[in-house]
Amino acid sequence: MKPVLFSERLELTPFSADETDLAIEMFTDAEVLRYAGGAMSEERIRGQMDNWTRRGGNGCIGIWCIRESSSGEKLGSVALLPLPVEEKSTDYSLVVPGRMPETDVEIGFFLKRSVWGKGYATEACRRIVRFAFEDSPLDEIVATFDPGNDASRNVLAKSGFTNRGTRRCYGEDGVDYRIGREDWLATR
Repeated sequence: MKPVLFSERLELTPFSADETDLAIEMFTDAEVLRYAGGAMSEERIRGQMDNWTRRGGNGCIGIWCIRESSSGEKLGSVALLPLPVEEKSTDYSLVVPGRMPETDVEIGFFLKRSVWGKGYATEACRRIVRFAFEDSPLDEIVATFDPGNDASRNVLAKSGFTNRGTRRCYGEDGVDYRIGREDWLATR
C-alpha cells in the first residue's frame, strides 16, 4: 500500500526522490532544524534520501510529502517512524515492507519556513493520526520534541496528544507526548 491521503487543504503522498528539492530547501535551513540538530549539508541530505523514501508496514510507516492540494506546492513532510531510544537518530533498518516495527512509532513533521503559521502542520498531523488509527494496526503514536519548541507542542496538543512526562529517546531523557486509538476515538 502506498497511501495518498487528503485533508481539507492538503495532499499527503509517500516521500520520493522527487522531494529532494524540498528536503534540501527545508534541511539546509538552520531555523527549520533549530530544534532538531541544526542545518544539514546538501550532500548529507542527498545521502539520506534512500532512507527517507523507505516504506514499512505495508505503507503505514514512512514519510509523506505535504502538498497544498490547490496549487501542488510542496510544503513539508510528516512521518510515522520507529522512535529511537538509545540511538541518536532513526534506525531505518526497522522500516521494512510488510512489517510493522516492534517499537514505539513516533510522529514527526517539518515545514519549510515560508509556510509556517498557516495551520498546515496541525492539519497534516491530524490527518496522519486519523490514517494511523483508521487504516493501520497502530494502537498508539508517540511524539517527542525539544522542550523549547512551543510550535511543535501546540501542534501536538491541537492534534489530541497529551503530555505523559518524560521518556528515554534519542539517547537522552526527552518529552513524552502520546495519543492512543481509544483516546482518539473518544474525541471523534
